[in-house]
Amino acid sequence: MHQKEDEQIFSGNINFFYTFDVGEDINLKAAKKNLALYITPRELPSYLRSYHKPLTVELKSHNGLTKALYANIHHFGVISTVYQIPFKGTLESLREKINDLHAQYQEQSIDDVHQLFLKITSHVSQPKFFHKKNHYLVIQIDPKESLKDSKKLREQYGALIASTLRFEKTTLSEQQVEDILESATGYYREDLVVIDTEAAFVYDKSPEELFDFFELALIQQVELQYFDDLLDNKLDAVYQNTLEKPSWRNCLPFIGTMYDAIGELSKMKVDISVITERLGNTIKTGGEAYYSEIYNLLVDTFELNEWHVSIEKKLAIIRDVKTIYQSKVNAIREDMFSLLITILIFVELLVGIFK
Repeated sequence: MHQKEDEQIFSGNINFFYTFDVGEDINLKAAKKNLALYITPRELPSYLRSYHKPLTVELKSHNGLTKALYANIHHFGVISTVYQIPFKGTLESLREKINDLHAQYQEQSIDDVHQLFLKITSHVSQPKFFHKKNHYLVIQIDPKESLKDSKKLREQYGALIASTLRFEKTTLSEQQVEDILESATGYYREDLVVIDTEAAFVYDKSPEELFDFFELALIQQVELQYFDDLLDNKLDAVYQNTLEKPSWRNCLPFIGTMYDAIGELSKMKVDISVITERLGNTIKTGGEAYYSEIYNLLVDTFELNEWHVSIEKKLAIIRDVKTIYQSKVNAIREDMFSLLITILIFVELLVGIFK
């Protein structure tokens, strides 16, 4: 009696990635001396540029669930963590349980990272738990001897894989399945990597290096979203200032130099530009076509370029609005000077007449 294809037993790992923006920056040198941290030596991939070396620490489990594989503290104010849960069973059973696991580890990550945050708060500039949080799921399955052709895997299990990546327990339409599987790639014949908006499927025995790409892309996304929100708030504040009539203090020369019209914006722009530029150039994949393809797929899926464009547009808008406001203040100052000169001339005239 033959086992049904959809009842084949697979093994692998379910990997949950979480990123939290917890402050403006983190002093890693000081954090390394923190005796409350369990620092874990970790060999970082060669394609990670030197200015993005995080501090890797161990997290203790608090509620009985699988503890984090590791947590990374990044100098630009982000904590990222990875949970790895071993899996053995059918892909159908995986689809049935994935939503519950996702909910459990969402809560676990908040609890674990909060405990870590409390230990490093003194090393964080403008600490807050948390400004922004993102997550991603990577399902890793070991290739089976009886199913080493990824094309066959895709044909037999494509619909099941697609619905799992969308956290759906029923089969999606053919069009949706095709859209999800369209960008599927792989290095060897048996490899298959399917990257979707909230989850990915990796049919590969040793995908550890790929995991770093998922983590770094998610970090970029959470930072870009944080900066985008920050600029939204700044834009609202600047817009309100343009609607209000400038106060008399703002119009006084020397005393009322508008609330640093250029300085504040320039500092923010430099800070955002440096961090986003470094994040975008964190990975050097020269000569590695497969890694470049994976990273480019992640950039497209996470819409990193679109977030960059949005940030640049908002920086330009804020600069233009502040320039207009400053021009308004300057115009009022000129009118005040003209009025003052007119009054002085009139006073001199009166003095000359009555002398």
